[in-house]
Order: sequence, then structure tokens, then C-alpha cells
Amino acid sequence: MKQALFALLVAVVLAGCGSRGSSPTPNVGAENEPLSAVELQELSAGWKTNFARHKVSLREFQSGGPGKDGIPALDRPRFLHVTEAGFLRPREPVIALTLAGRARAYPLQILVWHEIVNDVVAGVPVAVTFCPLCNTAIAFDRRVGRRTLSFGTTGNLRNSDLVMYDRQTESWWQQFGGEGVVGRYAGTRLRTLPARIVAWRSFRSQYPDGVVLSRETGYSRRYGENPYVGYDDVSSPPFFPTHNAKDERLPPKERVVFIERGDAAVAIPFSILAKRRRVDVTVAGHRFEVRWQGGVSSALDTGAIASGRDVGAAQVFERGRPTTFAEPFWFAVAAFRPNVEIVGRSSGTDSSVPRPSSAPDPRGACAGCRRG
Repeated sequence: MKQALFALLVAVVLAGCGSRGSSPTPNVGAENEPLSAVELQELSAGWKTNFARHKVSLREFQSGGPGKDGIPALDRPRFLHVTEAGFLRPREPVIALTLAGRARAYPLQILVWHEIVNDVVAGVPVAVTFCPLCNTAIAFDRRVGRRTLSFGTTGNLRNSDLVMYDRQTESWWQQFGGEGVVGRYAGTRLRTLPARIVAWRSFRSQYPDGVVLSRETGYSRRYGENPYVGYDDVSSPPFFPTHNAKDERLPPKERVVFIERGDAAVAIPFSILAKRRRVDVTVAGHRFEVRWQGGVSSALDTGAIASGRDVGAAQVFERGRPTTFAEPFWFAVAAFRPNVEIVGRSSGTDSSVPRPSSAPDPRGACAGCRRG
């Protein structure tokens, strides 16, 4: 019943964002079969993408409801000095990005409605992204070779995660990991930048000369309201099907600190980190210090983001400097990185729980499902 009500709510909220996507419904067990001519025509309608180049099965994509750019990225972001942002409450979550001493905050109350901000910080073209379905807040360098890309939303999902596209080649990119998955840039990976979620009061205190993304976006949205009320219930499954949904090492929507270097990856459950306050971990020879900080509201809990329960946030340092990581829901990690090790489940700082050998094959296709 709860999932049905949530589906209805999301359908109503997103109905005004754009038309439905045209991607075909994935077929369970048919992930290795090529699309039929009709299916490929449906998937490629309105796109200039080179669908002959793809790193994953085209059957893994499914419509999230709105079509291409139905959830509009912000291309001309405006900013306010931290002293002018009276619309934010102390515990509200913002994405903090600092480059060359320039600090910017991107409130989730805005990103939950737009998902991508194309920006330039200290001369670096960046894409600040947030997928509310996976709780992934990730910033990327928009430069690939000598080309600077700008990104929009495809309206499609894979493993319940945002699939972006670049407007220059219309290649499709997976937000989780930042890899090109279809088109000219299939196999290319964007450089990730050290962004993280913090409470507004922490950002304002640490960066008194910083700036914050303004609500003056050029769009009419209910900024401050959460269109995904109750979505982050820890034991509830994601709204859309994902690979490895039966991996029950953690509850589906347990937040984790996800650190990946090369082919190695670890996940530290928030429930463990909140108790320990600090965890040291080594990944592919890199030593990280992971710290816990409370007082950060969930953006995906109550109707008003400022009133969301305190879920806390993490900081990750390598050699004393902030480094790249993410804070996704567990189901997203299980789907995209099934061989991840879970850190801290038993005594000892670097203790881990390996992936069960009986876990489902991560290449399986999602079952068909449409929002609303």
C-alpha cells in the first residue's frame, strides 16, 4: 500500500515535468538478446545518439516517467552570498563543492527537482548531480579531452539511477560512476570531484565567503518540498527494479559511504560509522580516514526537506585532504558494484564482509516498471 501511494505521488509530481519517455520495457532473462527493430526505434526516437556503441545491454534502460529533459538541468545557475540565503534552514542538506578556494553550496531542495547543474567553479566546468532515487550526490569535471560537455537528463533510468546525456554528442552517461554507457563516449569515464553533502549551517560556518545556488532558476518548482515523501525508509525497496535486489547484506536503503579506486570498492554503513565516529580503511593501497558528522536532515523523508530526520553525513580524507566518495543507498551499490566489501561489520577497523558467492549475476536485466 505504501509503495502504491508513493508511486501515485511521484506520478502526479512529475507529470508537469515532461512527457513520458519512450524506452522499451526491459524483459527479464532477455538481457543478452538484441533489441528488435521496433524496440530500437522506440528507444532511439528523438535521439542523435550512436546506439551501435554501448557498454551495457540496451534492454537495461527503462523510462523513469518524464522524457528527454523532462526534468530540466540548470544551465545558467545564479548564486547568492551565504548571508543572503534566508530560505535555508540550519540542518538542510546541501552539496558542498570547493575548488581552488572557491566554495559553492547546491541545496538538495533545488537539486531534487533538477538533478543536474552545469556550472563553472574556479575556471573548471563542472556538473553537480543528484539522483534522489539512489541518493547519489556526485560532481564531475565536464571536460573530456579538449571538449567541454554540458549535461541533461535522458528521462531514462538504469538500476533506478539517473542516466544523463551530453548535448554535444548525445551520448548517455550513468550518474553512478560517471561512465559513458551508450554513444560516442561509451567507455569514457568523467573525472569525479570531491563534493559531499553537509548541513547548511556547517557550510555557512566553514565558508563565510561562500555562495549558494539561488532559487531563481527560471523554473516554477516547489523548492523546499520533497516530492519523494517517505522514500528513504531503510527497509523499503527502490521504486524501480535493480540488479542484485536479493543481496540482503544490508537493508535496501541503508545509506553507505562508498569509496572506489580502480576495481576495488568498499561500503561503510552509516549505522556503523555513526557509532564509531571514525573508520580508517585501505582501498587499492590508498588509506582513507572516514569521519561521521550528525545534524544533517534527510532530503527524502518528510514533505518539508527542512524537517527531515537527522541522518547525518560523512567526510572522507586521504592524507589529510578531502577526497572523492559518495553516500548512496545500499541497493545502488549492490546493483552497480556487486563485489564491494562492507567495512566495519565486525570488530576491527578494517574488518569487512565479502560478497556472498551465491549472489545473483549482476548482468541480469531489470523487470519492467514505469513510475505511475
